[in-house]
Amino acid sequence: MSANLIALLYEATLQTLYMVAASTVLGTLFGLPLGVFLAVSQRGELLSAPWLNKVLGLVVNATRSVPFIILVVAIIPLTRAIVGTSIGTDAAIVPLTLAAIPFIARLVENAIREVDAGLIEAARAMGATPMQIIAKVLIREARPAIALGLTLAVVSLIGYSAMVGAVGGEGLGDLGIRYGYQRFMPEVMLAVVVVLIVLVQLVQSIGEWIAARFDKRVPRNRGH
Repeated sequence: MSANLIALLYEATLQTLYMVAASTVLGTLFGLPLGVFLAVSQRGELLSAPWLNKVLGLVVNATRSVPFIILVVAIIPLTRAIVGTSIGTDAAIVPLTLAAIPFIARLVENAIREVDAGLIEAARAMGATPMQIIAKVLIREARPAIALGLTLAVVSLIGYSAMVGAVGGEGLGDLGIRYGYQRFMPEVMLAVVVVLIVLVQLVQSIGEWIAARFDKRVPRNRGH
């Protein structure tokens, strides 16, 4: 591969990292509290609001059921309204974020629901308020599962970021399509695939390490 293509691969990798990082932060910012609320708002639970829970659940399910490539095209007017264009890395962050929010919300909801109900009852018996239980019991105990869930979300966003290259986004997907496919340069396509695999493996390793640090059940290696 020429030095020019290596430079293009480097630039495309940075663009992908930017898109994934921005959409992960924004998706978590909205998806985490949404997931917590979905987990504690059914009838008889800490923040009982069954009708709102049902409505939000339907919205989350509807958004998750739309294939990502269709979502990208469907929200082009919204993307233009937010960033002023429908192409490029900034534009790609909009559909990536909208795809991440419901995905993260469901992962967080499942993580919260896995917390032992006995811990909630114990906190109630000690006079803890619902918000104290959510913050100091549910979220604290669910941190390992939430970390693994966010890791899965980031891995999915890496794949989605490659897909936006087909509809005007930049990054590794765009590089693979323009050079590897349209210009019949299989070495570029191979390089893109290798970089994506490395990114996924790196994210997975970091996520598992963070989850292990949070998990009180995993003994720390103290050496000999």
